[in-house]
Amino acid sequence: MANKTVSGSLFKKMVTNGAVNLKNNHKEIDHLNVFPVPDGDTGTNMQMTMMAGVKEVHNLDSQSIVDISKILSRGLLMGARGNSGVILSQFFRGVYSEIAKIDNGSATVQEFIQALVGGYQMAYRAVMDPVEGTILTVVRESAEKVLREQPNLNSVEEVLKMYLEQANETLIKTPDLLPVLKEAGVVDSGGAGFIKIIEGWMMALNGQMLSESEASLEAPTMEHFHGAEMLGNVDIKYGYCTEFIVKLHNPEKFSEDFMKNPLSQMGDSLVVVTDDDLLKIHVHTNQPGVALTLAQKYGDLQTMKIENMRLQHSTIMNMDQTNPNKVEKAKAKFGIIAVASGEGIHEAFKELGVQTIIDGGQTMNPSTEAFVKAVEELNAEHIIILPNNKNIILSAEQTLDLCQDRSIRVLKTKSIAQGYSSLMAFDPTQELDDNIEEMTAIVDTMRSAEITYAVRDTEINGVKIKNGEFIGITKGKILVSTPSRVETAQKLLDDMINEDREIITIFHGVDAKEDEVLAVVEYAKKLNPDIEVDLINGKQEIYSFIIAVE
Repeated sequence: MANKTVSGSLFKKMVTNGAVNLKNNHKEIDHLNVFPVPDGDTGTNMQMTMMAGVKEVHNLDSQSIVDISKILSRGLLMGARGNSGVILSQFFRGVYSEIAKIDNGSATVQEFIQALVGGYQMAYRAVMDPVEGTILTVVRESAEKVLREQPNLNSVEEVLKMYLEQANETLIKTPDLLPVLKEAGVVDSGGAGFIKIIEGWMMALNGQMLSESEASLEAPTMEHFHGAEMLGNVDIKYGYCTEFIVKLHNPEKFSEDFMKNPLSQMGDSLVVVTDDDLLKIHVHTNQPGVALTLAQKYGDLQTMKIENMRLQHSTIMNMDQTNPNKVEKAKAKFGIIAVASGEGIHEAFKELGVQTIIDGGQTMNPSTEAFVKAVEELNAEHIIILPNNKNIILSAEQTLDLCQDRSIRVLKTKSIAQGYSSLMAFDPTQELDDNIEEMTAIVDTMRSAEITYAVRDTEINGVKIKNGEFIGITKGKILVSTPSRVETAQKLLDDMINEDREIITIFHGVDAKEDEVLAVVEYAKKLNPDIEVDLINGKQEIYSFIIAVE
């Protein structure tokens, strides 16, 4: 019998079945990665994100779709891995934002359609520069199709049948929208993964429940923290932690920039959040009264809290003196979190001042929760995060919303080489903004490259690639592919080294032989006899060489 509504119990079955179906097929999604390298991880990231959400709702004793979607959204956000995982979590956050509006525990056909629309809208908002031909296009066109046909859809089954049909049609045309997909001969992996989820929903509606034994309800964990304490004097530049909520007079005419712009000039740790007619502000400043006065221009103060952080620090220090058995560690001015894989790379980052290392990278994207835990464990006034992978940046940036009481900056490093080079510019005696500016400048001017092996035959950017060859990647593109690891490295160095370059750092991996390392060094010196070479046994997997040139 067709379902006219979606209850909490039915929605729970649907999302669980979708997660299991994705998990059972995630390797197929991984293989759709545009680059023919052994790090295709879209399917892995998406299924791990979904399983984190399913874990949260598994033991939830509620028949309300509002409760189920709320807990699911929170679980997905905390477990989101990689760009695809973050986008997926935001889709379900948008679904919940619409479901939260219903008056009972079940969603009608019309309400369910609107939830799908809310999902695509929230997913688009989560991405700074949305790109068509990706999962975003798949979720948008599918939702728009069922919204247009809403008068003709009388059951949840009919909605999802049409939704899935449109999703498959859109997926097929993603190569026409995104040239890099067509060149690689693949469809968008994120969109393909999303379709696996919806297929699982359809199977649940038809009574075809996949065995839970096929997927562990324990979300996989890969985070290993390697902490090193860094003590220092507490330097409180802005003394008052100021928080308040304002009920806006004209919320439809209010822009968050009205408060962001002036407050960013008079403090730090700034968070500005609007929710309907409410405005919430958190800022560290020496002028709390001015901040309150600015806010009162736009509405009425509902709550406020102002704490003198310097006084709190002084009180804690006095307590320490009167209680010799209690030892409080001084808060460091800076704490740095970096994502890295490889024992030697871990050590190299620690030597440059990184306190916390999250084990991860390609094929092993850390979750948002991993970053939140790392932030919470750091006793530092300011925290700098180095994702060191373009697919990890979004997960790292989620900490800005989830840890609003902390001063956090995410430096958008896209490789180990960029992260390592940026640390050369870090100066613990400087202010946060000065450090970020200097580190960003290094990232913008240095060159980085990686050498790995191809896992299939293809052609990208005019480069013909054969399975098993060594491919050289720089500036996010495959530059060269040859049967020789050394030859590939040499062609990369031809593109990277000139007489103006001063330092080259080479992280060699577990599969790089000593004679190959020496051959690469010799070639670098041939191109620029004055260049300084820094060799590091990174002991990393997948990448034979990771190269940084400054």
